[in-house]
Amino acid sequence: MIELFRSRAAAYAALARLLAVLVLPVAFVRSPGRARHLACQWALALRYPAEDLAGLTPAAREAFTAARTEAFWRDGQLIGLTSGHRDAAEQHAMFRAEVRRTGSAGRARQRVLPPEESGHVAGYALDVRPTEGAAWLERHGAAYRLHRRYDNEWWHFEYHADTVPLRLPCPGTLPAVVA
Repeated sequence: MIELFRSRAAAYAALARLLAVLVLPVAFVRSPGRARHLACQWALALRYPAEDLAGLTPAAREAFTAARTEAFWRDGQLIGLTSGHRDAAEQHAMFRAEVRRTGSAGRARQRVLPPEESGHVAGYALDVRPTEGAAWLERHGAAYRLHRRYDNEWWHFEYHADTVPLRLPCPGTLPAVVA
């Protein structure tokens, strides 16, 4: 079953790459200076039709689309968005469900933050897929100011314009104070 999933994912990836190459001339006519970017976004929109970049800050959205365009054209790597912006009510519901599942707010915070602390609600956090795309972003994301934030979440990246955030073991962990 896993092999079937891998072969299907590989076929979808190959199809997305082929589509991007085929639509590149149209993208060039529409936007000569950004044809590769546009063709990539069109192809990835077909590969990941449910993703929604709305609600991300303009800087986070631009950084993400620039990074995934580079990953796509330079290394043939697809990066999809599983979750970006969430409204406070959705984040609160996720946090409350995790509290019920784990039995405490402290344990829940190791997996889901309350809305007032979530980068998703603020519009600068991104959950990406597949694992290979996240690995590419971990290696190259700093150039786009996208940083993996938590050791226990290979998929979670945050946009930070002016700083490199500390990498934490999990959400809800306080950074160590250096004396």
